[in-house]
Amino acid sequence: MDIRVESIDHVVLTVRDLSVTIDFYELVLGMEATVFAGGRRALRLGDQKINLHEVGSEHLPNARHAGSGTADLCFLTSTPLNAVVAHLRALGVEVEEGPAPADGARWPLRSVWFRDPDGNLIEVANRAPT
Repeated sequence: MDIRVESIDHVVLTVRDLSVTIDFYELVLGMEATVFAGGRRALRLGDQKINLHEVGSEHLPNARHAGSGTADLCFLTSTPLNAVVAHLRALGVEVEEGPAPADGARWPLRSVWFRDPDGNLIEVANRAPT
């Protein structure tokens, strides 16, 4: 039997402070905080979620070397990047790079990069016109 993975259901971020992380992702990226399975916390975006583990209280099983600030994530949006940049600046979030071309999983992207409170690299991208 061959296994063919079809999509990502969720990823896990290990963070220093659940409240700070949830506030950031709700305010900056419009994600929705949720509680599941015995009080665990997550962020919903579309049909996916980001489960949150707090450093020192990681849910088992977990990554062998889980730590805050070790992720590099890309999120797609239909919001024009000039509006994304304006929103980030209005909230005091420093844009590290972009808008600039990037390579997506299925098509070319235009992206901006910034960091969350743990130092994770966050990329927000539009599908680039072809």
